[in-house]
Amino acid sequence: MQVAEKTPKSVSFDDIAALAKSDMRAVDQLISSSLESDVSLVSQVSQYIVMSGGKRLRPLIVLLAARALGYEGEQHVRAATIIEFIHTATLLHDDVVDSSSRRRGQDSANTVFGNQASVLVGDFLYSRAFQMMVDIGDMRIMQILADATNTIAAGEVMQLMNVHDPDTTEDDYRQVIYRKTARLFEAGSQIAAVMSGQSNSIESSMVDYGRHLGTAFQLVDDALDFAASADELGKNIGDDLAEGKATLPLIHAMQNASEQDSKIIRDAILEGGLEQLDRITAIIESTGALQYTADKAQEAADLAIASLAELPDSKYTQALINIAEFSVQRRS
Repeated sequence: MQVAEKTPKSVSFDDIAALAKSDMRAVDQLISSSLESDVSLVSQVSQYIVMSGGKRLRPLIVLLAARALGYEGEQHVRAATIIEFIHTATLLHDDVVDSSSRRRGQDSANTVFGNQASVLVGDFLYSRAFQMMVDIGDMRIMQILADATNTIAAGEVMQLMNVHDPDTTEDDYRQVIYRKTARLFEAGSQIAAVMSGQSNSIESSMVDYGRHLGTAFQLVDDALDFAASADELGKNIGDDLAEGKATLPLIHAMQNASEQDSKIIRDAILEGGLEQLDRITAIIESTGALQYTADKAQEAADLAIASLAELPDSKYTQALINIAEFSVQRRS
C-alpha cells in the first residue's frame, strides 16, 4: 500500500517546516499569548490541546503559501494562528461527539477534563479566532474564514447523519471530508493569496491546492485507521469503525466483497464496536480497499501539485509541493 512508505529524508516534514521556522516561532508565541484567560480552566484546557504536539500542518501551509506568493508583511502569522485555533476547536468538539479517548498519542482533552469543559473551551477558541480575524482588518479574509467555519460545522452535522449508515456512498463520504477537512486547508491557502494581493487566477489555484491537499490528507487518515499502529497514529486503531463511520476503505470493501463479507462490515457499521476488527481488516485488504484509497489520495495530491503551476519557482513553492508528497507518504 502506497501510504505505508516512509517519506524520503530529503523531503521529511521537519525539513519542510524548517523553511518557516522563524514564522512558526512567531505563531507559537501568538498562540501562547492568545490563550491567556482570567478563567484558569480555559487556559489549562487550551494549553493542553494546542500544545500537545501535532505537526501544525494547517498553519504551516498558510506561512509557506504566503512566502511563496511574495508576502512581506506580518499578518500571515495571525492568519496561521487563526487557522490553528479553528482546527483545534473542531478537535475538541469532535472528540466529545465521537467519545474519543486518545488524541495525538495522549489522552484526549475530554478524557482529562470532561466533555463539558472540552465543548466550552472549543467555543472559546472559536470566539478567540474571530476576535483575531477582526484584528487583521480585512473583510475579505474574515468572510473566507467565517464561511469556512460554517462549512466545517455543517460537515460535522452531515457526518453525524451518516453515522451507522452502511449505505453511505462514496459521494456522500467525499462531501463530508471536503466540509470537515479540506475546506480549512482551502481557506488557509486562499487567504495567503488574498493577503499578498494575487490575481483571481492565482487565488483560484491556491483554493484548488488547499482543497486537493486536504482531500489527500483525509483519505490517507482514513486508510491509516486500518493500516497503522496505535503508536504511529496517535489514536486508537479502528476508531472510525467503532463509531459507525463508513469511510472510503469500508465503502469500497463492501462494494467488492462477497455477500457474506459485505454483511459483516454492514453489521459492524450499523452496530459500532470492534468485535470483528481483525476480520474486517482482512476483508479490506483482500478487496484492495486500502490500495484504492491510497490511489485516490495520490490522485488528489497530484492535483494539488498541478495547481501550483502558476506560482514562481522558489524554495517555498517547492515546500508546498513536498507537503503534498508528504501527505500521501506519512504514517501518522
